[in-house]
Amino acid sequence: MDSSQNSSSASGATTGGGGGGTGNGGMGQSSDPNEEGKQNLNQVINSIDKTLGLLHQLHLTVSSFSVASQLPLLQRLNAVVSELDTMQRLAENCNIQVPMEVVNLIDDGKNPDEFTRDVINSCIARNQITKGKTDAFKSMRKHLLEELEQTFPEEVEAYRDIRATSAAESKRLAQAQSVLPNGDVKVKTEH
Repeated sequence: MDSSQNSSSASGATTGGGGGGTGNGGMGQSSDPNEEGKQNLNQVINSIDKTLGLLHQLHLTVSSFSVASQLPLLQRLNAVVSELDTMQRLAENCNIQVPMEVVNLIDDGKNPDEFTRDVINSCIARNQITKGKTDAFKSMRKHLLEELEQTFPEEVEAYRDIRATSAAESKRLAQAQSVLPNGDVKVKTEH
């Protein structure tokens, strides 16, 4: 009984992928690894959903337990165990790294979204600090150029000419190489 349930739960996890999970299985191996990883993740998610449903059924059976419901209880326990085994095998194909902070939050009974919120807030704070430093350097550069222009007007004019020529050359090279000024490569979108 256990092996038949195991094979049925394994086929249920692969076919429940929202529109032909087994049909995409062969294509997933020949396509890019990202698509295959998404399919593996979808199979694990389907297995988790199925396990949650089985646990709910098990809870209902246990809460209204009688001697007559002993066989369905054992069948549901076997189904949960086999689905957990299937989930374990499917999860081996997924390479997902979860930060320990998220696991600790879950262990503490807290919402793991708190981790995401804290990370975003930390990034915003660091971004504001970096922006402040950048603005301070821009202000200092502007102030230095004003002071230098009063003392050395010819040298500052030569400096500005050199900067303008260098900027124009960089822009021309970037356009010729289809590279954005920040170093990213332009990507053509296909329609």
